[in-house]
Amino acid sequence: MRKNKTVYLTLSGEMIHHGHINLIQKAQKFGNLIIGLLTDQAIMENKSLPLLNWEQRKKILQNINGVKKVIPQNEWDDAVNIIKIKPDYVIHGDDWKFSDKKLRKSVINAVKRYGGKLIETPYTKNISISEIKNKILKKTNTPLSRRNMLKRLLTVKPICRFIEAHSPLSALVAENAKHEKNGVIREFDGFWSSSLTDSTLKGKPDIEVLDINQRLQNINDIFDVTTKPLIMDADTGGKIEHFEINMKSVERIGVSAVIIEDKKGLKKNSLLGTSVKQEQDSIKNFCRKIMIGNKACKTNDVMLFARVESLVLNKGVGDALKRAFSYLDAGASGIMIHSKENNAKQIFDFAKKFRKKIKINVPLVVVPSTFNKVKESQFVDNGFNIIIYANQLLRASYPSMLDVAQGILRHQRSFEQEKKIISIKEILKLIPGTI
Repeated sequence: MRKNKTVYLTLSGEMIHHGHINLIQKAQKFGNLIIGLLTDQAIMENKSLPLLNWEQRKKILQNINGVKKVIPQNEWDDAVNIIKIKPDYVIHGDDWKFSDKKLRKSVINAVKRYGGKLIETPYTKNISISEIKNKILKKTNTPLSRRNMLKRLLTVKPICRFIEAHSPLSALVAENAKHEKNGVIREFDGFWSSSLTDSTLKGKPDIEVLDINQRLQNINDIFDVTTKPLIMDADTGGKIEHFEINMKSVERIGVSAVIIEDKKGLKKNSLLGTSVKQEQDSIKNFCRKIMIGNKACKTNDVMLFARVESLVLNKGVGDALKRAFSYLDAGASGIMIHSKENNAKQIFDFAKKFRKKIKINVPLVVVPSTFNKVKESQFVDNGFNIIIYANQLLRASYPSMLDVAQGILRHQRSFEQEKKIISIKEILKLIPGTI
């Protein structure tokens, strides 16, 4: 080891394998090894939430021979810490020449600024952290591990992105959907179990007609083939006595959060607004339902969000705020504010006034079904923590199926429709274990 020399190595530390040990052993020969351990926030700039939190990963690395010090790296870009520390050597695997050219260029420029040296080492082949992680998640995913994922996500992401899943197949689509640009991967953080899409899938009206056991069975089926957290739309929650029992069932299967709306009587879809009879519950009664729902749970893992319907029922922002603050005082984990308008003006007005009193660590949820031109970054800027795309996957499936069905009738064969649909081979490959 070269005395008084410092070496900097960035790691996520999520899954330590022999390639990492080789890298650490080589790095410590050049001097005192400092590991910049990526924080959960930094990892989620490009990848999914790590299985272990930062403190757990730090403890593992501190106990590896050759590691002098472990410090947090709060950004994906190593250059920020490198410029602060000015290590004599920076070690990195050479795989970034292909996988992250932007990061490599940034680090090279940072090292040049103070006269350090970059050492690139051959990357260990035939090891995929993502594949290993997925296998571990599928084998070790339990109600407990899935249930508290949302709380972890809320501490490390500016906004959590959830999408409706009405079946295990749609959940698989949501789980595996990814968009990559400039090395940044965007994906959905979890699923939304919607009463509207669950009812529609079974050809039933959206009036809380489905028994809770039918809803939970569908969620169970989704959990069988996926790994991400789920937020459940529980409509009004039903009768208080029933809601208490149902919350126990929801907690037991591993749901991360439940959202109930402050209406009473026969449930009607909120987007119908005042065109149908809809009655809001009293603040007192709804607060009692929140308190009983929380009390029913054995753990603090399940979050209970209150959905405020004041804007839908034309009662204004003032009434919505009054109710939101009361619901939080009663123990609600956060607030979902809903609107049927085609712009977000009223929603943003509510959020601005809400955030003047309530800190950002109390979740604010938005479902932009009607004001769908608003970008996610705008919701972040206005203090929202969770965005839910509440019905798009089911709505996408209907026109596609109808078009293919009509095409077969028109041509009296299916040949013309093949270019519009997935091949039999691909559908078989979609489900693990089929072929």
